[in-house]
Amino acid sequence: MISVRFAAVTHPFAEHIVYFALFSLPVSTVVFFGTGSIIAIAGYITYIDLMNNMGHCNFELIPNWVFSIFPPLKYIMYTPSFHSLHHTQFRTNYSLFMPIYDYIYGTIDKSSDTLYEISLQRKEETPNVVHLMHLTTPESIYHLRVGFPYLASKPYSSAWYLWLLWPVTLWFMMLTRIYRRTFVVERNRFHQLRLQTWAIPNFREQYHLKWQKESINNMIEEAVLEAEEKGASVLSLGLMNQGKELNRYGEVYVKKHPQLKVKLVDGSSLAVAVLLNSIPKGTTQVLLRGNLTKVAFAVAFSLCQKGIQVTVLREDEYEKLDKSLGTKSEGKLVISKSYSSCKVWLVGDDLTEKEQRKANKGTLFIPFSQFRLKNLRKDCFYHTTPAMQTPKALENVDSCENWLPRRVMSVWRIAGILHALEGWEEHECGYTISNIDKVWEACLKHGFQPLTVPTQSKS
Repeated sequence: MISVRFAAVTHPFAEHIVYFALFSLPVSTVVFFGTGSIIAIAGYITYIDLMNNMGHCNFELIPNWVFSIFPPLKYIMYTPSFHSLHHTQFRTNYSLFMPIYDYIYGTIDKSSDTLYEISLQRKEETPNVVHLMHLTTPESIYHLRVGFPYLASKPYSSAWYLWLLWPVTLWFMMLTRIYRRTFVVERNRFHQLRLQTWAIPNFREQYHLKWQKESINNMIEEAVLEAEEKGASVLSLGLMNQGKELNRYGEVYVKKHPQLKVKLVDGSSLAVAVLLNSIPKGTTQVLLRGNLTKVAFAVAFSLCQKGIQVTVLREDEYEKLDKSLGTKSEGKLVISKSYSSCKVWLVGDDLTEKEQRKANKGTLFIPFSQFRLKNLRKDCFYHTTPAMQTPKALENVDSCENWLPRRVMSVWRIAGILHALEGWEEHECGYTISNIDKVWEACLKHGFQPLTVPTQSKS
């Protein structure tokens, strides 16, 4: 996306009151005469909010081909560069949304077209590191910066009032099926690194559908090649973009494109390091329960090597772990029928509510998956998904990453940044695990800090 930044502005409170009064007139009128509808009102509010935010977004985002296809659009839709002149020159470009009135009354700024063209000529900022995520639910688009900044600044949670926007949500879902391309969610800077987060317009449930696998893989591959073309040195795979069944933790792209210069990172090594350091000191036994991923196998191995007993509840999980670890388990891998033997649980995606309720009072749940655990027990403690506190040097962190608090970043995203900072030349994908201690030390060296393990009951 090509962008040029313009002068920032703060509107007086009185102007906001006038805005509200003017924009509410059409809604009040149709309600008064009984001719309104939910769809019409929702559509009107969405259009007004979209156009108003676009005009004040502080960078040019309307491509030239839009006006080439339909030239009269120039008179009925403004651009960010057009409206920026109103805030810098004050006596020109008064119109909000429709420039035709400035043309009629002679208040159009003569430099409007020139500024627009110059804005589009500026080179696009190229990223050093790309983090590739995806949408989690249809409503999650509202929790991104391109949605509602207020919601983006808070950890993701379902809100009843978002159901009022179901016509817009439905329209967006249809658009994602047509567009089928990644889009930029966020831009950050960390020292000399330019960081970007891209999103694939697919939802979590779609990753479970076999007939969607090829389409999703194609989009991920296109994103990898685009990052390569833009000169990125690292691309980290977030959420379900690195699934075993989907792409063998990203290995299929490296196998298909052996000459890739951009390094693919799945973040498993840092995830293991964070999990190991989340377990309270003095722990001698943990219960491992959930979908056995690459991270789960690596954590089980590391715990056994440290002399900590790893207990599993299901026979099939025990057999998979025993086959993978073999004699390396040091006799610390055991199977048990009891849920009450451990006070620390390492849990994955398929932990059931019934199983969670069987845990002892005071149990600490530590997720090793990328998706948060539903907190059912008020008498237990819940750690967040693997994440760390970001250093103050990380710039432009104004929104939350999914359900994490602000300025807390998932380890899968941090891993890509570390890879670039350290200049590591190998891919970290497939079934490869990097040196866990080396990754952990590098993370601390660059200012990322572990989160506090919950140790006190909720009041």
